[in-house]
Amino acid sequence: MEKNHTILVTGANRGLGLEAVKQYSEDGWQVVATCRTPDTATELNQLAQQSSSITVYPLDMNDLGSMTSLASQLDQQAIDLLWCNAGVYGPKGIGLGEITTDAWMDTLKINTVAPLLLVQQLLPHIRRSQQKTIALMTSKMGSMADNSSGGSYIYRSSKAGLNAVGKSLAEDLRSEGIKVVLLHPGWVRTAMGGPSGLIDVTTSINGLRQVVESLTLEKSGRFYAYDGQEIPW
Repeated sequence: MEKNHTILVTGANRGLGLEAVKQYSEDGWQVVATCRTPDTATELNQLAQQSSSITVYPLDMNDLGSMTSLASQLDQQAIDLLWCNAGVYGPKGIGLGEITTDAWMDTLKINTVAPLLLVQQLLPHIRRSQQKTIALMTSKMGSMADNSSGGSYIYRSSKAGLNAVGKSLAEDLRSEGIKVVLLHPGWVRTAMGGPSGLIDVTTSINGLRQVVESLTLEKSGRFYAYDGQEIPW
C-alpha cells in the first residue's frame, strides 16, 4: 500500500490498539494514537518517543466533548483509516437474573454508541483522505448465527449493535467512496481476552491489516475475522 497515509487508532495504550500503532508506524504511516489518559500510557509514549510518525492525543470515548475537542485539534488533517479499537467487556461473571440497567448501559455506550459518535465528529477528516476507510473492532460474540452457548448478554448485545451501526454506515457512505468493515480480532491474549487466548496481538493485527487493505466498496459493510473469513451476522 502507498505510504504517507494517516491512521487514527482509539484505545491505543495497550493490547490490539498498541500493536496497531506499532505496525502501522513501522510501515510508514502517520499515526494519531488516542487513549483516555496519555500520561499513564507508558508503552505508547515510548513508541512515540522513538518514532516521529506517532502523535498521542487524549480521547475519552465516554465523553462527546472529548471527541469534539480531538476533531478540532486535528483541524484539516486527513484521516485515511479510522481504527475504532477502544472497547470494554463489561462486568464478567454475571448471568441471567443478575443483570442491571446501569451495567448494560455503560457497556453499550462505549461499545456501540461511542464509535458512531466518533465517526460523526471525524467524517470531514475521513472525507478529505485518499483511503476513506473506517474499521470497527467488533467480535464474533456479536454474531447471532455463531451464538450456540448463550450468556454474555451485555457484551454480545453491544457488539451486535455495533455490527448494525457499521452496516448502516457502509450503506450511507458508499456513494462517497467511504468503506466500512466490521472486524473480529480472534481470541487474543490481551488484558481483555485473558491469558488463554489462542493467538497473540501480532498475529491478530497482521491479519486484520490484510483484511483492511483488501477491502473494496463492494465488500464494504461486511464482517470479517482476522484470518479473512467472513462471519455470518
